[in-house]
Formats: sequence, structure tokens, C-alpha cells
Amino acid sequence: MHEMAVCLGIIQIVEEEVRHRSLSRVRSICLEIGALSHVAPDAIRFCFAVVATRTIAEGAALEILELPGIAWCMSCSSTVEIARRGDACPCCGSYQLQVTGGEQMRVKELEID
Repeated sequence: MHEMAVCLGIIQIVEEEVRHRSLSRVRSICLEIGALSHVAPDAIRFCFAVVATRTIAEGAALEILELPGIAWCMSCSSTVEIARRGDACPCCGSYQLQVTGGEQMRVKELEID
């Protein structure tokens, strides 16, 4: 389960930011997770609760914004939403899609004291 490693990375980012700003508490963490990022939001929620225990992020609210997969169709020149790689263009049915968004996973915001 690579989500556990992802959550450990999130905790490292949070701890570095808290140290950098000399703060003491994390109230909430907002993540953006793209549909094509190969990261399962439900697994992140579960793993984060475990990984945050006894860290500066313990008790912090975790908000996850799920972003759609976006692709450009080479056949019909449309920008379309896709749920996963290998999907057909919903406009013309072509499989000649170039992914342009939805692969990211990032810490968008931290609310800290």
C-alpha cells in the first residue's frame, strides 16, 4: 500500500512547514488528489489517521479535493474529463487522448497555529 508512504511524506511536509514558521499546532490539511494520480483518497484517509498519531498533525482535519482526469483528444480537438487512462473520448469515441491534468497530488493548504 503506497498510500502509507504518501502519508509519511505529507507528515514530513507539514512538520517542515511548522518548524520553518515556529508554530505548534496543525488544525487542518487540504490535499488535492487527481483521478489519474494512482492514489486512492479513501486509503489516504485511513493511512493518515494512523501515520499522524503522535505527530504534530495528530487530530488535524484532513480535507481531500478530488480532481478529475483531463485529456485532449487528438481526433476531435476536445478537452475532456476522463476517469482513468485508457478511456475513450466521450465526444468522438477515439482513444487518441493526451492526458493534460489530474495526475497531481499535492498539499494545497495548511491551517496552523
